[in-house]
Amino acid sequence: MKPSRRLLTLNIVVVVLAVVLDQVVKAIVVATMPLGEMIPIMPFLALLHARNTGIAFSMLAGLGPIELAGLAAVVLVAVLWLWVKTPPDRKLTHFALAIVVGGAIGNLIDRLVLGYVVDYVYFHTPVWSFAVFNLADSFISVGAFLIVIDEFLLAPRKEAALARKGRPGEGN
Repeated sequence: MKPSRRLLTLNIVVVVLAVVLDQVVKAIVVATMPLGEMIPIMPFLALLHARNTGIAFSMLAGLGPIELAGLAAVVLVAVLWLWVKTPPDRKLTHFALAIVVGGAIGNLIDRLVLGYVVDYVYFHTPVWSFAVFNLADSFISVGAFLIVIDEFLLAPRKEAALARKGRPGEGN
């Protein structure tokens, strides 16, 4: 079953908005904060202008930007294939895949244009610090979380409700 034109349009709008928002925020960070500058927001949160030459949590930082961009492109194609295979009634998954794709494209643009990804969100405590990340990373993480929620919680509940509805004497 193919997605409706309306769903396809909505998905494209979400992807474009995610990419534009990500790139605008990164441009503001680059234009207003010197590399390495940290601006405390809360005791555990700061803006920190950083460059990530690897992938999530700086893994594979030893690979060059072209290799990482190629890897990101392969993953993006795989996600797009999954997206095409997702039934149109799985609207949460469609939205989640749209923000994942938007985040992936945002970081891919950085890799191809800059050779690294601009990061700026820094969670930390005096004794512990989390990786520095960006809005595109958040889109990817939240999208993945929503897909898991839809796949393992919402879809099974919907299928169970439909199965109950179809049994004679139960809800008919």
